[in-house]
Amino acid sequence: YIGEVVGETALTAPVSWHLETQGRDREDKDEYKFKADISFCVANTVNMLEYYHNSSYLEHGGSPDRAVRLAFTYALDKYLKANNRYTKNESKITFNDVADCLVLVINSFSTMTSYENQTKKAITNTFICDALNEFLRKQLEIYFIENPKAAELFGNQVLINKHSRETAEKARVDVKKKLAGSIDAANRVEKFVNCRSKDPAI
Repeated sequence: YIGEVVGETALTAPVSWHLETQGRDREDKDEYKFKADISFCVANTVNMLEYYHNSSYLEHGGSPDRAVRLAFTYALDKYLKANNRYTKNESKITFNDVADCLVLVINSFSTMTSYENQTKKAITNTFICDALNEFLRKQLEIYFIENPKAAELFGNQVLINKHSRETAEKARVDVKKKLAGSIDAANRVEKFVNCRSKDPAI
């Protein structure tokens, strides 16, 4: 599925991982089983995040989305630091920088599920979030070591996304300042010009 989505834009080959575990959301809650299949690749023109749980599409993700955000941001930041890819005093990457080049699908099942609301578009199980977060961090660390070329391509694209975002944000701020400085009473829209008469007939 991922291979079809990215086509020839893929920077890395799709990766598939499988997780099976069990745990509980709180000490006073019952233990339940959880399993998940995770697949992802990196592309420079396509991005997609899709989550399925108990055969239903999670439009808003919830627990698996939080785990992906935490794990991928942590693992890539750690990789970039370890390889001295940040310049001095450079800010850290954000998940948006990662998501811009990430194509990922997670299909999971659990014997106990907590939905955010009746629409069932997100799940809120804390154990699922924690288990996926820990699993993905470990798997990404191993993946970066075993696939140095793919890790380099991933890291490079994330940094390109980051610098592109920062340049766009700086340009937006500069334009706002420039426009704010050039607008005065003389060139405002007529209905916003300050009143210059007390004659109600005008």
